[in-house]
Amino acid sequence: MTPLERVSSIKVKLGLLVAASALVAAVVASVGRVAGVSPWVSIPVTIGIALAVTQLLAAGMTSPLRQMTLAARRMARGDYTVSVPSGGADEVGQLGRAFNTMASDLGAVDRQRRDLVANVSHELRTPLAALTVVLENLVDGVGSEPAALQTALGQAERLSRLVEDLLDLARVDAGKAPLSTSSVDLGPLLEACVAEARANGRPVSYEVDAPADLVVDADPDRLSQLVVNLLDNASRHSPRDGVVTVRAGRDGERYHLEVLDSGPGVPPSDRGRVFEPFGTLSASADGGGTGLGLAIARWVTDLHGGSIAFLDPLPGTAGARVRVDLPLWPPARAVPHQLSSSQLTPTHQETQMPTTPPAAEPAEPARPVDAPSTDPKAAYATPSVLDDIFGTYWPDSGVAGRFGLFIGAAVAGLLGGLLIPDRNAGLGTVIVLLAAGGVVMMASEKRRTLFPIVCYVLFALLSSVAVFRDAEWLVVLCLLTAIAVILCASTQAKTLLGIVLTGISWPLAGLRGIPWLGRTLTSVSGRGHGAAVARTTVLSLLGLVIFGLLFTTADAVLGSWVDQFVPDVRPDTFAARIFMTVFVFGVVLGAAYLAVNPPRIDRNERTSQPVANRYEWLAPVGVVVAVFAAFLAAQAAAVFGGEDYLRETTGLTYAEYVHQGFGQLTVATALTLLVIWAAARKAPVETVSDRLWLRVALGLLAAEALVVVGSALYRMHLYQEAYGFTQLRLLVDVFEAWLGLLVIAGLVAAVTGTAIGGGLWLGRFALVSGAVALLGIAVINPDAWIAEHNVSRYEETGKVDTDFLSGLSDDAVPALEKLPADLRSCVLGPEDREGDWLEWNLGRERADGLTPTYPSPANATGDATGDATASVCPSENRYVD
Repeated sequence: MTPLERVSSIKVKLGLLVAASALVAAVVASVGRVAGVSPWVSIPVTIGIALAVTQLLAAGMTSPLRQMTLAARRMARGDYTVSVPSGGADEVGQLGRAFNTMASDLGAVDRQRRDLVANVSHELRTPLAALTVVLENLVDGVGSEPAALQTALGQAERLSRLVEDLLDLARVDAGKAPLSTSSVDLGPLLEACVAEARANGRPVSYEVDAPADLVVDADPDRLSQLVVNLLDNASRHSPRDGVVTVRAGRDGERYHLEVLDSGPGVPPSDRGRVFEPFGTLSASADGGGTGLGLAIARWVTDLHGGSIAFLDPLPGTAGARVRVDLPLWPPARAVPHQLSSSQLTPTHQETQMPTTPPAAEPAEPARPVDAPSTDPKAAYATPSVLDDIFGTYWPDSGVAGRFGLFIGAAVAGLLGGLLIPDRNAGLGTVIVLLAAGGVVMMASEKRRTLFPIVCYVLFALLSSVAVFRDAEWLVVLCLLTAIAVILCASTQAKTLLGIVLTGISWPLAGLRGIPWLGRTLTSVSGRGHGAAVARTTVLSLLGLVIFGLLFTTADAVLGSWVDQFVPDVRPDTFAARIFMTVFVFGVVLGAAYLAVNPPRIDRNERTSQPVANRYEWLAPVGVVVAVFAAFLAAQAAAVFGGEDYLRETTGLTYAEYVHQGFGQLTVATALTLLVIWAAARKAPVETVSDRLWLRVALGLLAAEALVVVGSALYRMHLYQEAYGFTQLRLLVDVFEAWLGLLVIAGLVAAVTGTAIGGGLWLGRFALVSGAVALLGIAVINPDAWIAEHNVSRYEETGKVDTDFLSGLSDDAVPALEKLPADLRSCVLGPEDREGDWLEWNLGRERADGLTPTYPSPANATGDATGDATASVCPSENRYVD
């Protein structure tokens, strides 16, 4: 039962859904704010929990609609043995019940159609076969001609009766069988019907028991047809010398007709089906029946607004007893315009008969649409709303749920909640990252190919930086790059655009993966293991908590061991740990779904249509080359003219000059890559001349771009020599050099023709080379490198910025030890670095071994005033990066 199943209105359900989701989001956000959880963690967790509540409450609201879609598709293929859940009290539940009724009716009609075709074929084949044999004998001169013609006439008359009966049913089904009523003296009509029945030559006797003065309002032709068909049916099933009795009587405003025979009778289980065309009594002993007589009798009864049924024999008698109850004056509403399928089913018969016969068993029980199928993806082929949102960019092809990945993400989330909050980045952070990466790696089906293997190695190396380096900015950059690398391994991204789309797809996976998460949970509960898994989990946790508390409090040694591995879960950190657990679980599960069902990020990469004329691409590239040449000429003038020339022409010092345009040069280098890519896609390369022009133009542009890169690096070098070394300046140096490497790679791709199809290897080259460059920065220990250069600069110039150096991480402590004691006290000072083994970090470990407790600058000079501090701890005015 779904949470909102009892609600009888879709509007009310939607209102409750919105209210509950908003309330849960508000409560979770408030708890996160009070607990001091970072918005980067609390906002995604709040959204995820609100979506989970929405999904829980919305369960069952749209599922019947999706199942109706799947059932309708199966019905279109001729499978009417389907049903959908219809337990809801709202409009969808009502629609489900109506759908099941429609499916049942269509199934009955389809069965009748198949039976009709089969039986009509059989009924037509028998007299036709006999007629063919007679005619063949006549052609061959075999047999007596009068006798043969009499036999042929009998078979032709049998065919004629069958065709007439079929035409009668066809007229009823088409609504062309009007009821023409008049006053009918019932006694003479029954006598005439018995006389017609006697003319058939059946070896039975007939008796009529009817009031002489019974006059009714009826269609005499149709009523005669009714009685004759009942008599014919009774005579065919009676033994030789049997008695067939027709009785009539009045019952108030109605009258009844009964036909009794002395045959075997009709079993109660067959009484609901005998009035269908070619029903269970269609086959007679002599083969003379058409199997449509009782169906026509049923139709005539319905026309007159009455009912017909087989009843139990009278006491002391045997045989079949069929009773027809009719009104003395048929109402106009009783005239059906069309004989529907429900009028030929047992359900309609039971509502009309005074004595309800047992309902017939259905030919085949209805199956729910979610019945197991031989195709593992068949149950998941129904499109959802998310398919309309994501379209062909990210189709959900019904990939099966994998409960192991769900458990892995839950374990990673639990590790994150236990090891990350209230700790600095260190060994615990690396453990969580490697656990998450292992889940994502196992989710990918292509994890054994070359590119994913390289990405997994880079992911492990980048994640391990948190163990070796204490610089927070470096650890954050390495972790972000590690995430990007493993996500690209999951999506098999090839181009720069594909890498960007991979990053965008990761948060969207939380929405796109909702159906997959549902299938994952259903894969356990659907096999009957859901309750067992939940029960086992609860009992295991109870056993762990209860007996763990007992034994850890009883044994001090065991308690000390547990303290080393289990964090101190205090009330002020409990909420933060819960938020971190949910956050890590969500992001790992989203990354796992990205690996299980990656989006089509590179599907639009195709060969571009080259331009028709060479000047269309050569002219824009030539303009860019000319601008680069002008810039390089200005650079040469500044270098050879010296600082005097700069002051005369610009009013700037050389240090100010080199700092002024560094950002613009970086942007120009990045745009050069775009120009090379566009030219390589649009330039025609059919002839040798075209390829030569492309290589010369792009080679010249790339050469100029590399000179610009060198100029930018030289500018930054001069600026750092003048104003000191910082992390940002080091990063900018590495970034500019990396752009120069990409310029070279882009030129190689262009001149060799591999970029004309999109440069599929260039994106991966940029990703891997960028990750390697970041690892190179981590290897050189950037904070220590920066500290060493600033110490060297102090030794040469006497200039030092203690405010900046005091902000460096513990990685810089060995280099800062070279400063004089008074400056060391300004830069290092007392610091508490206590932490458990999960915070272990090589940089902090080395700092703990080298850094003694230095006195404060005020104590060093014997003066606690701010002036003394300023005199001991110099700070120079540096340009802001």
